[in-house]
Amino acid sequence: MASAPQPQHETLVKACAQVIDNTILMPHETARRPRGRRFLVLVLLLIALIVFGGRTAISYYVEALWFSSLGYRAVFWRSLSLEWVVFGLFFLVTFVVLYGWFAILMRLSRPELRSAGTIRIGNRIFELPVEAVLRTGAVIGAIVISLATAASMMSDWPRFALYWYQPQQAGGVTDPIFGRTLGFYLFSLPVWQSVSGWLLMIAIMICAIAVVFVLVSGGAQLIERRFDHAAPLPWRAMSIGMALLLLVIAVRVYISRFELLLEDHTVFGGVTYTDAHIIIGGLLVVCVALIAGIAIALINLAARPRLRWLILAPVPAIACYFLIQIAAWYVASFIVKPNQLVREQPYIAFNIDYTRKAYALDRLVQHQFPAETTLEAADPANNQATLDNIRLWDWHALQDTLRQIQEIRTYYDFPDIDIDRYQIDGRMRQVMLAAREMSVEKLPGSSRNWINEKLIYTHGYGVTMNPVNGFTPEGLPTLMLSNMPIQSTVPSIDVKRPEIYFGELTDTDVYVKTRQKEFNYPQGETNSLTSYEGSGGIRMGGFLRRVLIAFDRGDLAKVPFSDDINEDSRLLMRRTVRDRVQALAPFLTFEADPYIIIGDDGRLSWMLDGFTTAETYPYATHYQLGDSEINYMRNSVKVVVDAYNGATTFYVFDPADPIIAAWRGIFPSLFRDAGAMPQDLRRHVRYPDLLLKMQATVYGLYHMTDTTVFYNREDLWTVASEVTSKQGGEQAAQPMEPNFVLMKLPGDAEVEFAGILPFTPANRNNMIGWIAGRSDGANYGTAIVYDFPKTRLVDGPLQIEARIDQNAQLSGQLTLWNQQGSQVRRGSLLVIPCGKALIYAESIYLQAARSPMPELRLIVLALQDKLAYGATFEAAMGSLFGGAPSSISAEPVSAEAPPSAQAAAGPANATADVNALIDAAARDLNDYQRLTAEGKLGEAGQKLEQLKQKLDALSKRKR
Repeated sequence: MASAPQPQHETLVKACAQVIDNTILMPHETARRPRGRRFLVLVLLLIALIVFGGRTAISYYVEALWFSSLGYRAVFWRSLSLEWVVFGLFFLVTFVVLYGWFAILMRLSRPELRSAGTIRIGNRIFELPVEAVLRTGAVIGAIVISLATAASMMSDWPRFALYWYQPQQAGGVTDPIFGRTLGFYLFSLPVWQSVSGWLLMIAIMICAIAVVFVLVSGGAQLIERRFDHAAPLPWRAMSIGMALLLLVIAVRVYISRFELLLEDHTVFGGVTYTDAHIIIGGLLVVCVALIAGIAIALINLAARPRLRWLILAPVPAIACYFLIQIAAWYVASFIVKPNQLVREQPYIAFNIDYTRKAYALDRLVQHQFPAETTLEAADPANNQATLDNIRLWDWHALQDTLRQIQEIRTYYDFPDIDIDRYQIDGRMRQVMLAAREMSVEKLPGSSRNWINEKLIYTHGYGVTMNPVNGFTPEGLPTLMLSNMPIQSTVPSIDVKRPEIYFGELTDTDVYVKTRQKEFNYPQGETNSLTSYEGSGGIRMGGFLRRVLIAFDRGDLAKVPFSDDINEDSRLLMRRTVRDRVQALAPFLTFEADPYIIIGDDGRLSWMLDGFTTAETYPYATHYQLGDSEINYMRNSVKVVVDAYNGATTFYVFDPADPIIAAWRGIFPSLFRDAGAMPQDLRRHVRYPDLLLKMQATVYGLYHMTDTTVFYNREDLWTVASEVTSKQGGEQAAQPMEPNFVLMKLPGDAEVEFAGILPFTPANRNNMIGWIAGRSDGANYGTAIVYDFPKTRLVDGPLQIEARIDQNAQLSGQLTLWNQQGSQVRRGSLLVIPCGKALIYAESIYLQAARSPMPELRLIVLALQDKLAYGATFEAAMGSLFGGAPSSISAEPVSAEAPPSAQAAAGPANATADVNALIDAAARDLNDYQRLTAEGKLGEAGQKLEQLKQKLDALSKRKR
C-alpha cells in the first residue's frame, strides 16, 4: 500500500535538518575535522609569521648593519625601541580593553547566547555554536583592530619621544590666553591629541560591542517571545559604554580649547574676540554638561536600565553646544563685525608677535636703503669686489653647456649647479661647481646588466668649477677645474679624491672591494680602472650573512653565487645624500638640494641643511612647506656627507631651538656641536634657500607690526617676479629664487656671501625692499631687511625686463636671433645692491636648435635711469659707467676723434677715414648676406649691428 504523500513543509524541514546535520552540527564521522582544520590554520599562521616576520627580521638586521657602518648603532636601537614600545603599549592596551570588555559581556550574556543558539526545526532541536563563533570573531577582531591602531600610533613615535625627553625650559614663552609654556604646545599638546584620538576610537568600539550584545540578546528574546521578561544586562553595558564615550568626548572638548590658538582665520591666526569671550568659556560649560551626561549614564547603570536615559545622557551637552554657537554667532555678527578692528586689535597683536617669533623674524635687523639712481650712488670704485663677482652665468644655461663640453661620456650627468665662494689667488671669489655623477640609466642597452650596474660602473668622477662671470671668447665658461683626470688652473684648489660614490644621482646599491675592477674614468682608447679604498658600506662577511643581505636587497639570485663578491666586499646602500640623511633622522625636514664642497684635503663632501618644524606653535599662522602645513621653523642642523666614504655627520647650529634640544637628549650620539665642524667645511656653510624663502613669504605680511596697518593690508609685500625662459623659447613670469651674491652689504667694509631676495608691493611691479641672509663668520644665520623710500618708485625686475624688451636695438637683435635655427635664452635677472644704488644684471644666451649648448652673447646692465649692454661684461660696464656706447658687437668701435683733432688732420685724412668706413660697411654687408644664406643668423645679426654703427659714423661725418 503506497504511503500517503508528505506535506511540502515537512519535506523542507527534513531537508533543512539534513543540511544542518551534514554541515553545522557535524556528524560523528566528521567530528574530528574541526581539530584537523584548527591544526591546518595554526600551521598556515605559523608559516605566515615566519615569512613576514622573518622578512621583517632580516630587514632589521641589515638596517642594524647599515647604522653600525656609520657609527650610529645606538641611534638605530634607540629609535627601534621607541617605535616598538609605542607599538607594544598601544597594541596590548587596545587588545586587553576590547577583548576584556567582550569577555565580560560574554560571561554576563551567556544565557541569552545559549537561547540565541538554540534552533527548533520541526521536532528537532539544534545547538548552533554562537558562543564559539563570537569568541573567535572577537579574538580576530580585537587582534586586527589592535594591530591597526598600534601601527597608526607607532608612526607617531616622534611625538611621544619628544614628550618623554622634552627640555625643562622650552624657550620661556607663555601664551597670552591660557598662560601655558611653549613646551606644552610643542611637546605635550600633540601627545594629548594622539592619545585622545585613540581613546575616542576605543570608546566607540566599546559601544559597538555593547550594541552587538544588545542585538544578540534581543534576538534571543524575539525567538523565545519573552519581551515581558527582558534581561536588563545589555542596557547596563550600553550605560558603561555611553559613560566612557561621553568622558572621552569631554577630554576632546577640553583639548579643543587649546587648539583654538592654532586656527587660521581670514585676517589673522589664533584666538579671536569671540573665541576668547564665548567659545573658550562655553567649551568648559560643554565639558560640565558632558560630565552631567556621564552621571546620568552611571545612574542608569545602578538603577533599572532604560533606553530613554541613554538617549537623554548626551542631550545636555548637545543643547549647551548649540546655545554657545548661537551666542558666538550673535557676538560675531552684532558686536565684533561692526567694530572688528577695535575688538580684534589685541588678538591681532598676539598673532603678529608670535608669528614673528615662530619664523625667527624677530631676529631680523631692519635698515633703510636709499636706492638712489645716479652713477655716483653706485660708487663702483669702492664696490669693485661686488662688481667683480656679479653672477653672469645662469645656472640652467651653465648646466646645459657643461653637459655638452664636460660630460665626456653619455653615462655621466651634471644633475645640479652649486654656487659657493673660495679663496683664490689671495681673494674671495664666487664660483659655480658641478659634480659629474654616474647615471646608470644612460648606459647603452647592451651594457645594462647586473655586473656593470652593481660592480663596475659604481661612481661618478670629479667636479667642474668656474667663476660666476668667467667667459671664453666663444661664450663658454672659463673652467678652473675640468676634465678627467681633473685639471686645475688654480694651484690652491686640488681635488685628490675625485670619486663620487655618494651624491644626488646615486640611487642604486653597488658592491665594492670585489674581484672585479671598477670603471674610474675614460682614458683614450682604454679606461682607467680602480678599486674602492674607503671604509664605507656594510662588510659582506660569510656566506650566511651574504645571503641575508642579498635577500633584503633583492639580489638573492646573484650575490651568493657571484665569484667576484667575497667576505671583504662591501655593500654601499642609500647612496643618495637626501635619502641617507632622511633615514638617519626622519624626524627632521631637509633641503631638497645638497651642495658640493672641496675641502682643504682635496676630498669632496656634500652639505645639506636640516630643519625642525612644528604645527602647534601658539598664535602663529600656518604656511605650506611641501606637503605639510607648519607654523614654526628653525634651521638647526647642517649635515655633511663624505662623497667617497659616505660618512654622515650632523652639526647643531641653533642650540636655542627647543625641538633640537629634545632630539639631542634622545639621540646624544647623533649630533655634534657646530664648533666641532672642521674649519675648511665651516667656511662653506650658508643661509639656506628654504628658510630664506619661507621667511620672505611670511615677512611680506608680518613686517607690518602696527595692528591697524596689518588689518587693512595697507603695505602687503610679495617676493618679486622675473621673466624666465622655458623649453621651446616660451617666457613666463614666476617668483624669484634666492640668489647668492658675494657682495659688500651697505655700510660694511668686507665682502660676504649672502642670499638675497627682492620684494615688491602686492599686485605691483616696482620694488619696495629686499632681504639678505648672511652666511659668513660671526654674521652667520642673521638676516637683514632693507626698506626703500616710499616717496618714489624703484624699478622691479619685471619693469627692467620690459625696458630690455622695449629697447629698439636689443629688441630687433633678439628677434633676429630667435629665427629658425637658433633660440634666445635669458638668464635670471639679478638685483644687486651696490653702494647706495641697485644694479640689475641679466645675461642673454644664444642656443642652436640642434645643439643645446648656450653661448653668452650679451650682458645687460641697468641702473634706475640707465640701460647699457655689451658683448662682454667689460663692455657693458664701460657703457654703464664710462659713457661708451652700448654695442651688440664683440668688436670694439673706435671712439670718434674730437673736432680739433679732425681739423688738424686735414681734409685728406678725413677723406681717407670716410673711404675706410665705406669699405668696412661694404664688407659687413657682404658678410651679412653670406651668413644669412648659410643660416648662421646669430653671426649675421652681429654683422648687421656692425654695419649700422659704421653707417651712423658716416652720417655724423657728413654733417
